[in-house]
Amino acid sequence: MALADSAGCANPVEDNPFPDIIELNVGGQVYITRHPTLVSVPGSLLWEMFTQKNVRSLARDSKGRFFVDRDGFLFRYILDYMRDQQLVLPEHFPERSRLQREAEYFMLPELVKMLAPKLSKQNSLGEDPCQSDPEELSPSTDTARALSSTGAALPGAAAAGTAGTGGAGTIGTEGRRAGFITIGYRGSYTLGRDSQTDAKFRRVARIMVCGKTSLAKEVFGDTLNESRDPDRPPERYTSRYYLKFTFLEQAFDKLADAGFHMVACNSTGTCAFAHDQTDDRIWTSYTEYVFYRE
Repeated sequence: MALADSAGCANPVEDNPFPDIIELNVGGQVYITRHPTLVSVPGSLLWEMFTQKNVRSLARDSKGRFFVDRDGFLFRYILDYMRDQQLVLPEHFPERSRLQREAEYFMLPELVKMLAPKLSKQNSLGEDPCQSDPEELSPSTDTARALSSTGAALPGAAAAGTAGTGGAGTIGTEGRRAGFITIGYRGSYTLGRDSQTDAKFRRVARIMVCGKTSLAKEVFGDTLNESRDPDRPPERYTSRYYLKFTFLEQAFDKLADAGFHMVACNSTGTCAFAHDQTDDRIWTSYTEYVFYRE
């Protein structure tokens, strides 16, 4: 017997109260799939839900779609697994542990096994990025400090490496990945009409950091302020980080210790009168320095 409020666009077959096409609302995300997909793994939660005879016992949303109160974003990977029993995740997937929890909830033991070993792996720096969490791929602050110490302990060898690579340095850089980091800051000063000795400089308010998240964290560690972009994956780029200190030389030292060297810089400046009745002028500039590590 067909139900008037059943979700889907096809009539149920005999002895099966569910339509062939089923609409799901998972945590606010709408999915449309076939009934055979949902029952493709015997013993799973979805199999139990969509093989029962009492359809009315299942929760529905206001539009009659079957409702599941779970993470709507991660359910796409659950549904993909239900289609062909294979696990395919995006590169540098940041929510592997949460997906494992979802697999346990939906009673998919084989999927749980696929995810569990990836969580326990250590020292996975040289393996396929899809085989571990991105946090494991990003060099830690301790690793960066250790590499910097190695370079500092071999000044002669480091100098030889610098001479051969145009200043990049190759000693003690095993495990370091190449990339760019851009440092930017805005400065201003007021210049009086009498002479340049009247110039009043303002302290640099903030040093901005642009580049790949993993590289920025490796170089600047705890001195990197991530409050404006706290959830950025390690292999994504950001232009919203800034440093907790305001000395450019300190930033340059950290970049040099990590094997970076400057490859470009640029600056722009503007001038405006400080007051209508004086000749004092405010000069404002924005400067960027581009650093690269081979």
